[in-house]
Amino acid sequence: MPVQPYLFFDGRCEEAIEFYRQALGAEVEMLMRYKESPDPMPPGTHAGFDNKVMHASLHIGDGSVMMSDDCMGHPDFQGFSLSLQAASEAEARQRFDALSAGGKVHMPLGKTFYSPCFGMVVDRFGVSWMIIVPAKT
Repeated sequence: MPVQPYLFFDGRCEEAIEFYRQALGAEVEMLMRYKESPDPMPPGTHAGFDNKVMHASLHIGDGSVMMSDDCMGHPDFQGFSLSLQAASEAEARQRFDALSAGGKVHMPLGKTFYSPCFGMVVDRFGVSWMIIVPAKT
């Protein structure tokens, strides 16, 4: 039974989807806008949210990340990180650099006792990522 992260963006989901497509090669598996729902918009929804993303699923590597625009509040990505496994140090560097554009590096990529290449970055949307090349066994 897989566990899939679900990220909420405050009106920037479509921008995030395009960013992850460029940075990680993410593929959009599904995208539905609020205006496509048969149900009325929830009370308290921001004006103009009808064209925002109600639900999307992105395929990244071997996994999926779900996301939407948070129509009821402001997202706060704290207390977790998404971990992205890279096949090589070159791939790790490319992914790390792409995710750090407009974001903040918390731990530069480097060798650790558990990985030949590991780093941590918060992207421009506030999502925390850990990039790791698995140690050879």
